[in-house]
Amino acid sequence: MDSWIWWLLAAVGLGIPLVLTAMPEFAMFALGAGAAALAAALGAGVVLQFLVFVGISVALLVVVRPVAYRLLQKGPQIRTGVDALPGASAVVQERVDAEGGRIKLNGEIWSARALNPGSVYEPGQQVDVVEIQGATALVV
Repeated sequence: MDSWIWWLLAAVGLGIPLVLTAMPEFAMFALGAGAAALAAALGAGVVLQFLVFVGISVALLVVVRPVAYRLLQKGPQIRTGVDALPGASAVVQERVDAEGGRIKLNGEIWSARALNPGSVYEPGQQVDVVEIQGATALVV
């Protein structure tokens, strides 16, 4: 049997654990085996086939693997819960000053304080939430 067939069988064999374990490293080795099969089909010797396999596999591991893991670890930048509230607009329900007050934020009543000690906000006025401290919104 020709050596390129053995390399294709190796590529398929490396694809099986890829499917079973979802480890991308197996795909990189399978691609290396596929490149070695191409080299064998083009008439390269056994040593060159092996060097192509190792070279392509290592290159993929060095270049692609860190990029893939960085993208997998990043995840979407979606803010939820209390983290999503800063920057939201609210309507003053009870007078808000440095001591306290109440606002309506996303349909809920929140205790609030003015971020700047001298600021006073009257009922009906629209304010922006700057920060959440515990259950109190700091507004401007």
